[in-house]
Amino acid sequence: MTASAETETSVGTVRVWDPLVRVFHWSLVLSFVLAWISADEWDDLHIWAGYAAAALIAFRVVWGLLGSRYARFSQFVRAPGAVVSYLKDLLSGREARYLGHNPAGGEMILLLIVSLTALCLTGWMYTLDAFWGEEWVEEVHEALANLLLVLVGLHVAGVALASLKHHENLVRAMVTGRKRAPARGDES
Repeated sequence: MTASAETETSVGTVRVWDPLVRVFHWSLVLSFVLAWISADEWDDLHIWAGYAAAALIAFRVVWGLLGSRYARFSQFVRAPGAVVSYLKDLLSGREARYLGHNPAGGEMILLLIVSLTALCLTGWMYTLDAFWGEEWVEEVHEALANLLLVLVGLHVAGVALASLKHHENLVRAMVTGRKRAPARGDES
């Protein structure tokens, strides 16, 4: 048994991510990947993947207002100053471990939701007669897709960094819904 497995077993775990958050997350990953892969080749799949992403985002906004504790925006959306302070602490190696999203992770969730919403909106606009063939709509849509690739890369890097720094597999937590129980100094 590894040291982190021993720690997790001896300390215990707590449920953080409810099933709806986890299904949303992995479904959104799948719809984005399908939309990206099908962008130039399979118009129908691309469009339906976009509609799926839009529906998932709409669900997440509702669940962010009404859902379980760690799903709620009120739990993880922080003021810009708190995000900057967390990033400074991260650079100095003294950042706190958060049971839910840390301030930078919360900011990333907002950036992803807003960017995906804009991506879905521009994709939908391109299907309308009023915008069909409008080059600027297609260019904005493609720029947003490329921006999202960067944001996804930063998100994955942030998850990897937090996993390493806090000796906790955050990908597994998004599958099982469970994280290591809070210890002294952790933020809940």
